[in-house]
Amino acid sequence: MTDYTTVSIPKELGDRVEETIEGTSFTSTSDLVRFLLRSIVIQQQPDGSLTEADFDEVTDQLRDLGYLE
Repeated sequence: MTDYTTVSIPKELGDRVEETIEGTSFTSTSDLVRFLLRSIVIQQQPDGSLTEADFDEVTDQLRDLGYLE
């Protein structure tokens, strides 16, 4: 059994996420957040740091896939 934790985001951001995921394979805000966090963690540098360029690359990839505007 997997344990979960709760992450809070502002309502306005949650609303924008809901609009963003319409028509995608994501079924909820939680799905998108899990995907984004996994993408960021996977792309971390071996020394455990995440550069702004790495984050921008993940964001660009998501935009190219149609998940972000």
